Amino acid sequence: MLDVIIGWDIGGAHLKVAMMDSSGKILAVIQQSCLLWKGLNELGVAIDAVMESIPEQPILHAVTMTGELVDVFPCRQQGVSAIVDYIAHRFGQESITLFAGNKGFIAPEQLSQDTANDIASANWLASATVVAKTIKTGLFVDIGSTTTDIIVCRDATVQMRGTTDFERLTVEEMVYTGIIRTPVMSISPEVDFNGHRVGVMAEYFATMADVYRLTGELNESHDQMAAADNGEKTEACSGKRLARMIGCDYQASEHEQWRQLAKNIRSMQLSRLQKACERQLSRGLIDSNACLVGAGIGRFLVKELANRLDYPYIDFEDLFNSSAIDSEMSIADCAPAVAVSDLARLSLN
Repeated sequence: MLDVIIGWDIGGAHLKVAMMDSSGKILAVIQQSCLLWKGLNELGVAIDAVMESIPEQPILHAVTMTGELVDVFPCRQQGVSAIVDYIAHRFGQESITLFAGNKGFIAPEQLSQDTANDIASANWLASATVVAKTIKTGLFVDIGSTTTDIIVCRDATVQMRGTTDFERLTVEEMVYTGIIRTPVMSISPEVDFNGHRVGVMAEYFATMADVYRLTGELNESHDQMAAADNGEKTEACSGKRLARMIGCDYQASEHEQWRQLAKNIRSMQLSRLQKACERQLSRGLIDSNACLVGAGIGRFLVKELANRLDYPYIDFEDLFNSSAIDSEMSIADCAPAVAVSDLARLSLN
């Protein structure tokens, strides 16, 4: 019998991992920086860092990914193939199972052009599948460092309209905005500041990590990326970076106006996410007594969205009967990794 199943969510910027035993108890969740766009060696370094804390036990590795999108790969299919080959070589093909969306799990030797398309960027479907089976009907919202997934669940099934990234962007089941890596310039071309409507520079001067650092909502352990200017991650330095976005210099004596600017930018991002949620709710598949399920490191925004939209809120972590884990990351922070490990466990029974 397998003692431990490890779920791997291989992204382009982070590697997220969940350890689960055969009873379904979650033993650990881990997030490791993984700048995959620099090459597959970055994945190797991240895996080595994770495996230092993994006990020596028989292990099944359940894999999902979005990292095939990075521009080190010429196309998504070749990205999937390269990542699968690397993981299979690292752990051995017999210990690997790949999440292929609605096709379930496949072995590495079953990888083909068609199955590569099913594997590519399917991590959201792993999470949504677990949510649907548990709550039956509701809206699942996962706000991460880079993107947001907004998925309707009804009658224990995932009611997605899109499967590919293009389709999901078209119907706003994926909104390319998050609370860490998203450039501030992508939120709006203009922002309210000091009583004026000011143009925002189309420059990579600041990220949403700076915004949420200034609003006091950023968990610093979640910000594993370098700042836009490779500078320090303090409120003052975030203020400096944010000031540059509207052509200003930061003064410590004016810190509160930069905090207010951060709040204004936050409000615009939240409004965009609310409109995307409202678009899904307008499909008429969710009753008023359903709930919003929040996941990701930005799920504090999902709580606010639930309140705005007048729906009860459930945290993804509360879907699992597991004792608290001693980690800087929570179960809900690494939802796809947790979900893929759980789905793989159930597939063995």
